[in-house]
Amino acid sequence: MSPVTVIIGYTALPGKEAAARDALDALTALVVRSETDCLGIRVYQDPDAPASILLDEQWSSAEAYFGPHFETPHLRAFIAGAGELFAGPPEIRTWSLVAEHRPA
Repeated sequence: MSPVTVIIGYTALPGKEAAARDALDALTALVVRSETDCLGIRVYQDPDAPASILLDEQWSSAEAYFGPHFETPHLRAFIAGAGELFAGPPEIRTWSLVAEHRPA
């Protein structure tokens, strides 16, 4: 198992942009606090299209993300209520790091 980046794209329903962002912020804070396989999450919102929200999540492995994480009560509750905030299911893609460059 190797670390993986999970990129998740959401589209909020019209007029629900702030509520959707707040719900994702609360969920991601809980995930980072309670799931040891989660190595960090960043939440982004497109300033020109506020309905577009992107999560950049770092996980110990894809197996941890798609396995135990999806079985947690907090994620199941979030998914159950997502229809009230989002235009449809999120787009989820996993990525493996192949190179990284940073300033010295």
